[in-house]
Amino acid sequence: MDIINRSQTVPFITKDSSQIRELLAYRNSAIRNQSLAEATHRCRYLHAGTYHPKSEEDLLYPQRHGRMKLDGELRNVGPLDAVAIRAGARHKIWNTGTEPLVLLCCCAPAYENDDTVMVE
Repeated sequence: MDIINRSQTVPFITKDSSQIRELLAYRNSAIRNQSLAEATHRCRYLHAGTYHPKSEEDLLYPQRHGRMKLDGELRNVGPLDAVAIRAGARHKIWNTGTEPLVLLCCCAPAYENDDTVMVE
């Protein structure tokens, strides 16, 4: 049984300047085909537009509000909203609040920096 406590993970910065903590993936568990991570966006942060050619991505906004642009559609998102991002879909995230915006991200296949393409 793999149980990874958040405190055991080391954050890193992705190509789009997101701070990520990989909670579960092939690098630290028996999981082989997906990853689960926590992404933190600082206050008034604008995530650069990106897409992932290979990975689908599911986002969960546990507590805070933000804005999400997905393939040209702009929506407000908030607590307990889940967003499905298909592989190849261009997306962008805004933290519209005054506190860090924390998201849970599940990617399949697992997140890789090389699968992030900057569009802005």
